[in-house]
Amino acid sequence: MPTFDDSTASPAPIEEVWKLLYDPTRFMEWWVGIEKIDAVGPDGFTLYPEGYPDFPMPQQLRTDGDGHRVLVSCLVSDLVFEWRLEPLDDGTRIAVHVELTEEEAHRLESQRGVVGASLRSLAALAASTDEPPARG
Repeated sequence: MPTFDDSTASPAPIEEVWKLLYDPTRFMEWWVGIEKIDAVGPDGFTLYPEGYPDFPMPQQLRTDGDGHRVLVSCLVSDLVFEWRLEPLDDGTRIAVHVELTEEEAHRLESQRGVVGASLRSLAALAASTDEPPARG
């Protein structure tokens, strides 16, 4: 089974990263290639990839109780994304483990690029939401 891992650090506290990671309605803000999210329920959601408005892709979503792990499983292509958060003294380590089936192995490098860009976008967005409000 093809897999890969990636990680980065964000100066944002773990709570700020978690707010973006556990809520699929926020995925479009940082996950590259997602055009639309709908049908959000307690166990999953449906995403529409950019450029494919008529191609719904149901996803299963599981989170742990301590706010450190989110598992997204595509029910169409069987890709699995395991996002993990670890508190650091100066922010949060964000890691992702991705599994592809043999049938999807041809997408390994493209997924590596998309997930890497998404990971860094998530880290940057979380850091920008942690700024104190401007005084006015």
